[in-house]
Amino acid sequence: MTSNAEATIWTWHAWSTLTPDTLYGFLRLRSDIFVVEQNCVFPDMDGVDPQCEHLCGCDADGRLLAYLRLVPPAVKAPQPALGRLVVAAEARRHGLARTAIRLGLQRCTERFPGQAVFLSGQQHLEAFYAGLGFETISAPYLEDGIWHVDMLRPW
Repeated sequence: MTSNAEATIWTWHAWSTLTPDTLYGFLRLRSDIFVVEQNCVFPDMDGVDPQCEHLCGCDADGRLLAYLRLVPPAVKAPQPALGRLVVAAEARRHGLARTAIRLGLQRCTERFPGQAVFLSGQQHLEAFYAGLGFETISAPYLEDGIWHVDMLRPW
């Protein structure tokens, strides 16, 4: 399986353009990571997905390796928000998460120019997000059994 960021095919999808296979693929990957791997029972399908844009990173064979959700302003936060970042276990440590966030930031700049970008990140990834320009704006808090922090990337 090719899993480096350069060989990954990245595509954005609006809810109305999602095929059943694409929708199933990213819901399955999110479930595999958030519910099974992290042993976190929570309602991943939160009703927000239809309002979002969805970034999927696939290998040349069409296998989903990475996913990111872009939430428009005033849905989860006053600013646009990035969330639900996942990378398939077999594709980690190849820069896919970093590339997904960078592409998400680029999309936010295109769609919502001049606005900061919000994310609620797992606390153990705080340094990763800080390396991409995010600043911590909250104390750590427990969400679905995992410590999180709110972060903002200034414009």
